[in-house]
Amino acid sequence: MTETIRDADPSLYNADMAPASDADRTWNMWSFASLWVAMVVCVPTYMLSGGLVAAGMNWWQAVLTVFLGNAIVLVPMMLIGHMGAKYGVPFPVLLRSAFGTKGAKIPALARGLVACGWFGINTWVGGSAIYVILNALTGDMFRSSPLPILGIDAAQTVSFLVFWAMHLYFIKKGTESIRWLETLAAPFLLAMGLSLLAWAYIKAGGFGAMLSAPSQFVEGGAKEGQFWATFFISLTAMVGFWATMALNIPDFTRFAKSQKDQMLGQALGLPLPMALFAFISVAVTSATVQIYGEAIWNPVELAGRMGGIGVIFALAALVIATLTTNLAANVVAPAYGFSNLAPGKISYQMGGYITAAIGIAIFPWKLVEDASAYIFTWLVGYSALLGPIAGLLIADYFLLRKTELNRDDLFSHDGIYGAGNGWNNAGLTALVLGVLPSLPGFLHAAGFINAVPGVFDVIYGYAWFVGFGVAALVYMALAKRK
Repeated sequence: MTETIRDADPSLYNADMAPASDADRTWNMWSFASLWVAMVVCVPTYMLSGGLVAAGMNWWQAVLTVFLGNAIVLVPMMLIGHMGAKYGVPFPVLLRSAFGTKGAKIPALARGLVACGWFGINTWVGGSAIYVILNALTGDMFRSSPLPILGIDAAQTVSFLVFWAMHLYFIKKGTESIRWLETLAAPFLLAMGLSLLAWAYIKAGGFGAMLSAPSQFVEGGAKEGQFWATFFISLTAMVGFWATMALNIPDFTRFAKSQKDQMLGQALGLPLPMALFAFISVAVTSATVQIYGEAIWNPVELAGRMGGIGVIFALAALVIATLTTNLAANVVAPAYGFSNLAPGKISYQMGGYITAAIGIAIFPWKLVEDASAYIFTWLVGYSALLGPIAGLLIADYFLLRKTELNRDDLFSHDGIYGAGNGWNNAGLTALVLGVLPSLPGFLHAAGFINAVPGVFDVIYGYAWFVGFGVAALVYMALAKRK
């Protein structure tokens, strides 16, 4: 049972947005650690770290880049998580403090739409695993010509839709059903990851051969002298990978038993498991150079190359891993975000269904066609948007308001967060100015314009950090404490 806010404005309140009661606070340290382990062990994470090898890094450069990125993003994750644990309300409600009761809809929707993109990517990956299983069992009977417009064949389309439909059950059951799924899946997924590592170790003839793929940035290498440029934009991408969850982590910490539980649970569950899975990914990807003569960074493709009955077990594990990550990371945030647009008409459940519909409409297979577009356009691109929101939230909550919010006023247009008719111009101005420095570099990276001055490409490489800092500074200069 959530707490009831008396005299709450119906346009800002429903039972899903209301503060969590003491009875709702069931998440302990291990709940959060399991949540992160189950989210970390997923195909996009594997593709991310494996993609760094494809981009030219050797194994330790890739693992270190992943670890540093996640250690950095853990800090705003725990700080923003503090808000949810203290006040028991979801991310879109907390945004009202910095952006106004109406203005908060903009960053909530922005975060939700990014999650819809991720939902589609993960659903495509899970559907691809089903598709490979079908063909492994039938000798490629289901392969056929691509369908017009879609660019994928009929069986791929059906597999995508079947995996998409699996999410609907958990959307209907709500956040608590996700918690028990994550808790059950976490140890199983870790075991499967270690099994994959053991296979690569045996097949490649030991760790020496497995990790022998050299960096392409060394003298005489294909990308000689380009390491630091690649490293910094990759580090930004690593931060951007979980910058989504760093924002809406209050959607989960609102159910925390204590601040200690959410902070220790996240510290245990994110950086080290991410580094371990990164090592598994880059080690296996490096091993594929020895085994197949090329770096295979997509685990679905790798499983198809393996052949035999093992491919079925491997891909079944991928389906489970993808489902657990998708539900926690890419359904909860947009479900609350869409509900926040019209709480009286859109429940959390309906917001989840809207997310699922958008996940189909975006043709997610187009986003992951190659490692370069995946890391340097998609991940870095949206980090330019999410970094400023994180900077704003932390500046408002810790520096301006000293962690003190009026919870009832978060649900009233007439309260202190109503600002100028519901729009906090300081927050909205800081958001725009935080995004602007990275915009030219993004347009260049995405191919919308042919060239920009080199300084904008450099700024884009630090998009999350630049946006975070600029937005926080502008907001503190413009905002007034209330």
